[in-house]
Amino acid sequence: MRIITGKYKGRHFDIPRTFKARPTTDFAKENIFNVLRQYIDFEGATALDLFAGTGSITLELLSRGCQQVVSVEKDRDHHRFILQCIGKLNTDKNGASSASEDQRSTSDIQRSTLNVQCLRGDVFRFVASCHQTFDIIFADPPYALPELPKIPDLIFSHGLLSPEGIFVFEHGKDHSFDTHPNFVEHRTYGSVNFSLFRQTSEVQP
Repeated sequence: MRIITGKYKGRHFDIPRTFKARPTTDFAKENIFNVLRQYIDFEGATALDLFAGTGSITLELLSRGCQQVVSVEKDRDHHRFILQCIGKLNTDKNGASSASEDQRSTSDIQRSTLNVQCLRGDVFRFVASCHQTFDIIFADPPYALPELPKIPDLIFSHGLLSPEGIFVFEHGKDHSFDTHPNFVEHRTYGSVNFSLFRQTSEVQP
């Protein structure tokens, strides 16, 4: 897994072979972030990464200068892996740590990185209880998730997106959201599909 650009450009992280989740491909990630530059300024933005998986999007958002990133992932091992990746970036930023990676607890890693919050929990419970708004929201649920078609409605009904914000939804080819009132465009890169949404469908980049 590689960070495409920004202050951590080129950093690689080895994903355990036991993981079922795989990061969004470099090709798809680079292209969708290029599209997003038309909509949003990453520098100083607040971002939310739902179904964070391996943390690929979370790390990319941090590298591109987001002021705050909240990452939500239910799987225990994936959550721990994201924390470890963030800990490595934090060590790069602040110098070598006095403790080894294995010795540092996840709470230590959480505290040491001021602009990222990695939460282990259910995305739907988080959305229902969250009272913050975000400039950028990513969601990459399992393509076979039964609740997948309802996710855009949940984002907007709970008011998670800021007025000029952008919601990026990764999904399989069997789903289409072009009739959704907040839909703005659809992008396909190989087998990866992204639907983009804003507060009002009339707003264009």
